[in-house]
Amino acid sequence: MYIIAGLGNPGREYEDTRHNIGFHVIDEIAKKYQITMLERKHKAIVGKGYIDGEKVVLVKPLTYMNLSGESIREVTDYYKVDVTAGLVVISDDISLDVGQLRIRKKGSAGGHNGLKNIILHLGSDNFIRIRMGVSDKPQGYDLKDYVLGHFTDGEKKLLADTCEKAAEAVRMILRGDVDGAMNRYNTKKKAE
Repeated sequence: MYIIAGLGNPGREYEDTRHNIGFHVIDEIAKKYQITMLERKHKAIVGKGYIDGEKVVLVKPLTYMNLSGESIREVTDYYKVDVTAGLVVISDDISLDVGQLRIRKKGSAGGHNGLKNIILHLGSDNFIRIRMGVSDKPQGYDLKDYVLGHFTDGEKKLLADTCEKAAEAVRMILRGDVDGAMNRYNTKKKAE
């Protein structure tokens, strides 16, 4: 069994913001594999189903980004999942351009408060994560305002493709091919 958690903030005002790209990927996976996301438990919206025969629990924490660890810890404890092999967390990353992914088996929070809180609550940074590029804030912007802002029309076109790539990366991870997913999707954006 795998727990696939996409990070974001609940509420209409946050729906299409940069910070909620993790929720977008969970929605893409749920749609692709016909997993209903209606159950509310573990401080999250949860959906259970199968991807290529592998049981999965999709999770969208309702704790707000900075407290994501509370929900993730409850879910992993409830399902008795070994976080080093059975947890995949999807979050935004300002150090990557829109359209880029970075998959890691473990690592620091890299300044991301949601990941920091998950690491705090799990007591470990040893879990798989997919970081989704949202680009760095423009000069003079407040970081909070930027990540809680919306994608431009041009970025929205890239977003659908990137969410689809992330869903495929999750599928590869579930087949036990984390290295293959890293090799395929951890690529630098080519100069245009």
